[in-house]
Amino acid sequence: MDNKKLGLGSVVSTGVGLIVATTCLMSLGQGAGAVGCVFIIAMVIACALNMLTAGSLAELNALMPNLSGGLAQYTLACLGPFPSIVSMIGGYVVCNSLAASVEAAMFGNVLQQALALPVPATVISVAVIVLLIAANLFGIDMFAKVQDVVAYALIGSLLVLGIVGVIGAGSGQLVEQSANLTTAPKDILGMTAAAFWLFIGVEFIIPIAKDVRNARKNIPLGMFISLATVLLMQTLMVFGFRRYVKWSDLASSPVPHMLYGVNLLGTPGRIWMALVSVFAAVSTLNSVISGLGKICQGMSKLGMLPGIFMKTNRFGAPVAGILLIGGGILLVESTGLSTTTEISFILLTGSVFWMVSYILAHVNVLIMRKRLPKAPRSFKTPFGPVLPVIGIIGTAYMILNISPDPAVRNKIWLLTGCIFVILGVYAFLWIKLKMKIPVFKAMPIEKVMAMENELYYPAHKASERSSAFMKG
Repeated sequence: MDNKKLGLGSVVSTGVGLIVATTCLMSLGQGAGAVGCVFIIAMVIACALNMLTAGSLAELNALMPNLSGGLAQYTLACLGPFPSIVSMIGGYVVCNSLAASVEAAMFGNVLQQALALPVPATVISVAVIVLLIAANLFGIDMFAKVQDVVAYALIGSLLVLGIVGVIGAGSGQLVEQSANLTTAPKDILGMTAAAFWLFIGVEFIIPIAKDVRNARKNIPLGMFISLATVLLMQTLMVFGFRRYVKWSDLASSPVPHMLYGVNLLGTPGRIWMALVSVFAAVSTLNSVISGLGKICQGMSKLGMLPGIFMKTNRFGAPVAGILLIGGGILLVESTGLSTTTEISFILLTGSVFWMVSYILAHVNVLIMRKRLPKAPRSFKTPFGPVLPVIGIIGTAYMILNISPDPAVRNKIWLLTGCIFVILGVYAFLWIKLKMKIPVFKAMPIEKVMAMENELYYPAHKASERSSAFMKG
């Protein structure tokens, strides 16, 4: 009997829950305000690139199923430990911990303002983080229950708010304005980097694969459905924006989604959009705490992080990873750093590492097709190497155009380089001194998969003691 707890619905809720964050709602409004409805073209391109990444990740998962570290383990088997450690810690642990703290801050601010609560916003933010840490410590079943409720409430709300705007059924005053502010291909392509953030994060589905029923089918299907659902919701919202908010107001507002809610339905719209923001923040925080906890667990199994991250409680939850990620979010949030303008710059820099990780996913697919061309795969992206290569080129373009401002872009690249050097030094020393393996030598795929088993390390240590005894 298959006693796994998660079906396709929970897979989709995990994907949508991580992708649709409050920062995404802000980027959606500001992006649309900059160029008008043609921002949808940039969104379609960005979504397509993320679907290519989802396809590559699904193929890797089909070749190396049920690995809790996901991309970290795929990269170890293809490129070695150095790029795996640098990309995963930089692109996931650091970037997502900072992003999640921003989500928590927005949660507290929106809830405090919308409901006029007599407590500071920081207290509200800290409280929700603590509650989600506690929920995730009760294992995958509790994670799924929280995720399903908030993610589907989020999906339903955004669909309804978008449709109401599209058909002009809101109680607010309709706005007469041009559908597009530009039709120049250069301007539209220049917005794809901003649109890319709207779809990033679907790979957080991979670490829960072991808990998913019929994972070979539901993992790739869930990733594609998640991305398509997000594109549909955001497209409807853009058309709704056009009818109820002036493009200039949308582009200049720090909370364009809240502006749309007020213009669409007045006070009820403000409260409803506030609830949407709450759903987005809770869903994202829940996905980050759970997903990164499992990623840390998977990296620990490979020896890339201390062994304590491998241990689970009686509910099967990776306690150390959950507490580290949750604690990091709490630390950033409690200091007030997540509400500063500098954090947006740092998050944008972190997204470059995220994109580098996506490029590595495509590279891993190409390597595995060359190395193991006849290995069975329950899922394989079509057209040979064409789609992974397009994914590499498209994502590289996003990195090169991470900001339209050349000065900001250069600062991002500089900071990215500094972070890479710091992580590179850590990775080199950890691999040489702790792991004691070649820095760039790929690990055999069968060993990577064997290390996922909880019995691997006891057996491996017993073997080492036996060898030492025989030599003695």
